[in-house]
Amino acid sequence: MNNSSKNNFFGKNSKHYKKNSNSNFYSKDSNSSNSNNRFLTNSAKNKNFNNLNDRDKNKSNFSSSRRNNRIFKSNLEVAYKSQEIYKERANKKNFDDWIWGKHSVFEALNSERAINRIWCTSEIFSSEKFFILLKELKSKGVLIEEVSWSRISQLTFGASHQGVALQLACSKTISLEKLINHSKKSSSNPIILALDGITDPHNVGAIIRSAEAFDCKGIIIPQRRSAGLTGTVAKVAAGALEHLPVSRVVNLNRALEELKKCGFLVIGLSGNGQLSISKFQEKAPLVVIIGAEDKGISLLTQKKCDFLLNIPLKGKTSSLNASVAAAISLFYLTSK
Repeated sequence: MNNSSKNNFFGKNSKHYKKNSNSNFYSKDSNSSNSNNRFLTNSAKNKNFNNLNDRDKNKSNFSSSRRNNRIFKSNLEVAYKSQEIYKERANKKNFDDWIWGKHSVFEALNSERAINRIWCTSEIFSSEKFFILLKELKSKGVLIEEVSWSRISQLTFGASHQGVALQLACSKTISLEKLINHSKKSSSNPIILALDGITDPHNVGAIIRSAEAFDCKGIIIPQRRSAGLTGTVAKVAAGALEHLPVSRVVNLNRALEELKKCGFLVIGLSGNGQLSISKFQEKAPLVVIIGAEDKGISLLTQKKCDFLLNIPLKGKTSSLNASVAAAISLFYLTSK
């Protein structure tokens, strides 16, 4: 083989080698480079995407933490305002006629002071120390409520009550029997007022004031669904409570039956009454029932009435305040 053929062979081969090797090498490098570039590009995209996700997460976490802080601050403000309102109400509430604590309440019960209402837990009511005293007071018309410990705490604004609290009355009440005897001794045709469902102490106080002014012989207040003889009642009554006997009864309808047996006529004031009070001419001992403004006299109590009377009204107003209605009716009944 001559040199030229060798050169040609090697030249061709070298060309071929160079071409193939270079092209293959570079093509492989090129492919590898492209795949690496694609890999780098994808990983960069993933990294950027992850970075965006992290940033979004951080933003959402930051915004949620800010939102939680705002909610926490607003809750603190609400709690603070509630506490301030609670303290303000506690300061405004007059506790001059309240007694709480086992020893203090027990002494008040034994001293026979006038009591309006008692709140106690079931443990106190059933205890040997309190049971007999509370049962006697309940039979005399004192309202006794068995409530939870937390309810008494709410009523006394967190005082150390030991499970019992009471509200004193501004005047002692008497039994229904004593009220009947007293009224008949004072007059041949006495008038007694009975209140049915009047829970507003201002109305009760105003009725007591009118009743004493028109020479009523007494007031009957049911144990439940009625304001007791509280300080507000005494203040509105303007001293009349000191001159007017009050009987607090457990059941108003049973009390009306007892009054009927003793010769009293039972009169109910009602807007639906068939007879005008101005035309009522009966001369006898009377019991006049005043109902609440919104509900009036209960249906069961209406059935106990001998007469249902109405107050004639000439204007467009269809009803009167309970204390005003009581004053007008007493004026009519005492002026005959």
